This record gives sequence, structure tokens and C-alpha cells, in this order.
Amino acid sequence: MPANTALKAQLIRITSLFILLGMNSTFVNSAPFNHNDWQILVHRHVVMINDNHASEVDYAGMQKDEQLLNQYLLSISDVTRPAFDHWSKDEQLAFLINAYNAVTVKRILEKYPDIKSIKELGSWFQNPWKKPVIELLGEKRSLDDIEHGLIRGSGRYNDPRIHFAVNCASIGCPALQNSAFIGEKIDQQLDSATNNFLGDKTRNRYADSKMQVSKIFDWYRGDFEKGFRGAASLGAFLALYKNSLSLTEEQSSQLTSGKMTISFLPYDWRLNGLSQ
Repeated sequence: MPANTALKAQLIRITSLFILLGMNSTFVNSAPFNHNDWQILVHRHVVMINDNHASEVDYAGMQKDEQLLNQYLLSISDVTRPAFDHWSKDEQLAFLINAYNAVTVKRILEKYPDIKSIKELGSWFQNPWKKPVIELLGEKRSLDDIEHGLIRGSGRYNDPRIHFAVNCASIGCPALQNSAFIGEKIDQQLDSATNNFLGDKTRNRYADSKMQVSKIFDWYRGDFEKGFRGAASLGAFLALYKNSLSLTEEQSSQLTSGKMTISFLPYDWRLNGLSQ
């Protein structure tokens, strides 16, 4: 075989090898993240109560399984930005929600059992959500970085239902779910979490001719008015879930048209641990 022909053949083989390696890398990066460790933890230690409208966390049990929690958090930290960017939007959102919730549990365990509220983890100079606590996608991140930066701030997801999925370890917060979020089911999971939270009459209810809802809707009102499923106002968003809120058609119509007063209930920051 002439030298130049042999060289061409060798170059073709090398080029083919790089193409195959690139394809394999893309395949690996695109594979769904394995949330099994988190699934085991929440299945064991999260108790759904009040007909699934709320949950309590067995933090003592979580503490006994802290090695598994640490293993999950390490696996989260190992994910590179290029790998994350190869995932579908749903896979990314599931990953970020689970990461937020797992980091929150880890933060509570830093002081458990001598803690009655997540706010005790803060100081005069820094609230507990602003402290960088985990390496994530190449940077040291705080809980605020994950929720307000990566999830809400990116503009990529634009889904107000995330407020019923991320958990702040407090009684007033929407339930920590007893199953991990996964990309292929996340739309269904987010709707279920939203319906369950809105169906909790201790935190969202029609009374005295007005809607009395969680303070979450006050803090993040703008997120609920960005056109999710056509809802351009908070009232219109709430009307989407009229069945969970036990509203009549007339009440739902008043919400949508802005003719119903909406007030906000006090938030309960007590720890969402098991009832004594």
C-alpha cells in the first residue's frame, strides 16, 4: 500500500475513533441522573400527613442515614456543567429541586436535634439561605443560588409550581415529597404537589368572601403572573386549581376577573419534624 494511502487510512481510523468517543460522551452526559439515594431517604423518612396535604420529616432517621445523604450530595457535586447542559429541561429541573431539598435536610442535620426552626442556622450577618454550602455545577452555591439563581433566575423553566416542590424545612412550607422528582414524571409530580398544597385548608382557603392563601403567593406573586397555562394574574392562577381550593364556578370567575380580595396568611417557620 502506498505511504500516502496508508496515512489516509490511518487518519480515517483516528477520526472515526474520535467521533465514536464523542458520541459515547454525549450518550453518557445525556443519561438521566440517578436519584435512587434520595428516593430511598425520602421514602424511609418522610411521612405524608393530612391526606397528603403536608408532610413531616423524621430527622433522627435522616441522621442515622446521613452517610447515604452525603453520598447523594457528593454525586450531585460531581455533575459537570457540560453534562447538565446535555440533559432535557425536565431532567435539569428535577435535579435542581432534589438538590435543593437534599441540601436543606443536610443543613438541618448540622444542628439537629437542637433546632426548632431553619432560621436558627442564620446569623445577624447572613440568613441560612445565603450561605454557600455545596459545590454545584462548578461553583460553591447557597440555597438561594439554587432556587433564585439556577431555577427561578435562569428563565429557562418559568414554572411557578416549583414553589410547591422546594422545601424550606418548615411547617408553613409545601410538603417535602416522599419520592424523588424525576424528569419523565416531573410535570405530573409538580401538579400533584400544587394540588395537595392548595387543598390544605389550614394554608389556603376561601373564607369571609375572600381568598386567604399562603404567604408564598405574596413573596413570589410575580412568578404566578407570568402566563403559566394562560394565567396572567394571581387570581387566574388560583382559579386553575379551583377544584383543589373547593371553589364554585362563580368564585373561580371572581378570582379570574380580579373581583375577589386575596389576603395572605402568616407563615409558620417551625421545623417540619415528626410530631411529638
